Amino acid sequence: MSGYGNGATAQDSADGAADERTFAALPPVGGGAFARTWWGRAWLKALEDTALDAQQLKAGRRHARAGAVGAVSVRPGRITAVVRDRDGTAHRSDVLLQELSEEEWDRLVDLAVDSAGHIAALLDREMPPHLVEDAAAAGLELLPGIGDLEPECGCEAWDHCPHTAALCYQVARLLDEDPFVLLLMRGRGERAVVEALQERSAGRAAGGVGASGVQEVHGVPRPGTAAGTGSGVSAAEAFAARDILPPLPAPPVPAAAPGEPPSLDTETDPEPGIDPTALEFLAADAAARAHRLLSGAVAPGEAPLTVAQDAARLAAGAPAPWIATRLAEGSGRTRAGLELAVRAWHLGGPPALAVLEEDWTPTPETLRRAEARLAESWEEDDRPTLHPTAPTHWTVVGTDTQLRLGQDGHWWPYRREDDRWTPAGPPEQDPAAALAGALRVAR
Repeated sequence: MSGYGNGATAQDSADGAADERTFAALPPVGGGAFARTWWGRAWLKALEDTALDAQQLKAGRRHARAGAVGAVSVRPGRITAVVRDRDGTAHRSDVLLQELSEEEWDRLVDLAVDSAGHIAALLDREMPPHLVEDAAAAGLELLPGIGDLEPECGCEAWDHCPHTAALCYQVARLLDEDPFVLLLMRGRGERAVVEALQERSAGRAAGGVGASGVQEVHGVPRPGTAAGTGSGVSAAEAFAARDILPPLPAPPVPAAAPGEPPSLDTETDPEPGIDPTALEFLAADAAARAHRLLSGAVAPGEAPLTVAQDAARLAAGAPAPWIATRLAEGSGRTRAGLELAVRAWHLGGPPALAVLEEDWTPTPETLRRAEARLAESWEEDDRPTLHPTAPTHWTVVGTDTQLRLGQDGHWWPYRREDDRWTPAGPPEQDPAAALAGALRVAR
């Protein structure tokens, strides 16, 4: 099965599995890098290292940004799309990539099964870097290198032209969302890859050798091996028996809504300092939080909220004005400060509040990575002028917009309103995307 694209389609496969995927044309896109993942950037590096004419690449980027690339067909060894010039002339463009042989696929599946983390990352639409490194050490190149992306275009250019370059830039956006696109180009679609991983994992469990190489008898580690001699059942045995064990009962279905709290408005005078209305508000909030926990909307084990965070959370529920005033006073904020905190809370909870209200100093290495991310997120012609105004704040010169780096590595957009910096949108991993959101709101 090695060699360049063989034109296989879904109808050509024996089991009907998708050997070809077609992606609808992507809309025009403004400034910002085409790839935000490390594997997407590696794909573009292979293109840019291969092409001989930088002007052709630049024209290809303009085509891709303008939405000139039609629906993209991806199949083993080949990607195809119709790309239109500015005058409407259409060209069929193909880019070819070497497929892996059957023997190479067997070795790759073995490498993936060696680590449960590899499989979990792939299913989570991530390309695990250690899998790529292990594959390269074994002589298997998953990501393309110099000369691996071979162009074919109806314009009859012999090197990468603006049309094949535009196709590659557009495919980088597809790879960002789904690394299985790359595996399909290398010869196998998602369904075939997942089935091979499942079969190989089950075969290892039944054969008595785990991924660590520990010998097992009926799935139980032999005494004296590295797995130890404790009681219980091995993970391999439990997994192999999953289809013969009785199913677990279905979890109880939570109520559709939290219950009504009791009314505290009685004829009895409350104790001094106790406000029945405030207690009713807190009781209703406690019922709502319990309902979210039962419904699985709150992650288990999350850190308890601080007083300031909980005040913002409570105020986000739009309580009566006098309750909001007490929440502001109790958390050491003004009413205006609480309004900003509520806006941040709606955009991202505790991490958003930390970006708004807390100062932190990144390590030199973290700052170096952040500055590199800012440098690579825009094309040369589109990069805004950023002025650092704090260790983790960069203001866009000539605008009322700002980017802030959170401790989790996300970028948060801000804009200046009434002489104060205000959260302007949700976080993004790409600073260009975060800033674009803030600019759209500003318009």
